[in-house]
Amino acid sequence: MRTYKLLAVLLDYPGSEFVADLRTAVAAQGGAAAFVESVDTERVFSADEHGRIATFIEWTLAQDQTELEAGYVKTFDLAPEHSLHLTHHVFGDDKNRGPALIDLSEYYKSFGLQHDEREIPDYLPLMLEFVSGLEETEARIFLTDATKVLKVLAANLEKAESPYASLIRVIDNHGTLAQLAA
Repeated sequence: MRTYKLLAVLLDYPGSEFVADLRTAVAAQGGAAAFVESVDTERVFSADEHGRIATFIEWTLAQDQTELEAGYVKTFDLAPEHSLHLTHHVFGDDKNRGPALIDLSEYYKSFGLQHDEREIPDYLPLMLEFVSGLEETEARIFLTDATKVLKVLAANLEKAESPYASLIRVIDNHGTLAQLAA
């Protein structure tokens, strides 16, 4: 599911090459809204979620590159309560975090995902990369395990008035199993 892949790259470090590629893709589709809609070919995400993602993309493209990169570092690297390493929110630096990371890495391998061993497997963009290869029901079940952490992370980002909060809310929404019944 390409929208999860898009969310993964939007939550990763916004290097200049990525921003240039995003700008080109948005221009080719005639705007951020059309771009997001073109990515969600399976229509897994709602119109509201498309709007949130498009608004974030427009915000990203309106930023000065240096300020965008500095803001990302300030948001995610310098504020532990905003960490994109999800087990950090559960375990902090406790020794019990290690086994959880190993289990997650082994889970990825059971699905055939070989990630860079230098990359910590609980990094949200990596998790979304993994989810992008799953069926929607599998994706929701996988994300359900992270829903409490995603809610806390989104609330922390909202408190800091970060535009990234809206992306986390979209992801959290897809970890809600109750929506499968709808």
